Amino acid sequence: MSLFNVGFVIFPQLTQLDFTGPLQVLSRLPQSKMHIVAKSEAPVPSDCGLSLVPTHTFATCPDLDLICIPGGFGVCEAMEDTETVDFVRRQARAAKYVTSVCTGAFVLGAAGLLKGRRATTHWAYTDLLPLVGATHERARVVKDGAIITAGGVTSGIDFGLTVVAELAGETTAQAIQLSIEYDPHPPFDAGHPDRASQAARQALVGRYEKSRQAYRTSLDRLIAQ
Repeated sequence: MSLFNVGFVIFPQLTQLDFTGPLQVLSRLPQSKMHIVAKSEAPVPSDCGLSLVPTHTFATCPDLDLICIPGGFGVCEAMEDTETVDFVRRQARAAKYVTSVCTGAFVLGAAGLLKGRRATTHWAYTDLLPLVGATHERARVVKDGAIITAGGVTSGIDFGLTVVAELAGETTAQAIQLSIEYDPHPPFDAGHPDRASQAARQALVGRYEKSRQAYRTSLDRLIAQ
């Protein structure tokens, strides 16, 4: 049986949990191999001070069965980077699954892969999805054909388990969920804007408004090309 090749595209200032959450799940998929892919072999800084080490460059990466693009504040630069977008577009042609977590959806969008698709992303950016031709679907994981998009950050774990269930069956997915003790009972019911307090939502207004403007500016430039 051939290995199922999973590739994560990493770039400066990605959100590491967007990447490491589904990586931890998918690395436990039987007969799979993980590939951490970047423009060069140099360590890649995440947005929390943790640097990540690629296993492959765009030039040395094998053909992937699943490609995943994480999100983070570095997405604006990534989606305007020709090398990155061309690599994603090229790998997507033969991949069984083309996926993203959080705002990584906009890199798929920049590659033209979300046109006419249902998709999701981090809740603060869902209204920008039509700019890349996608229709927002309100869910933590959205599958439209070969395209799978996950919502913000921790949704990547749900996405990983969804893929494992499809490939190896629900029992295997459940065993992986149990092995990582993914049984969240957070101390606050504030993980979605529908349930978070007004004070919690207000605390994020400035942070996301500046970031949203940066995304919109990048998307406008891409649309104008």
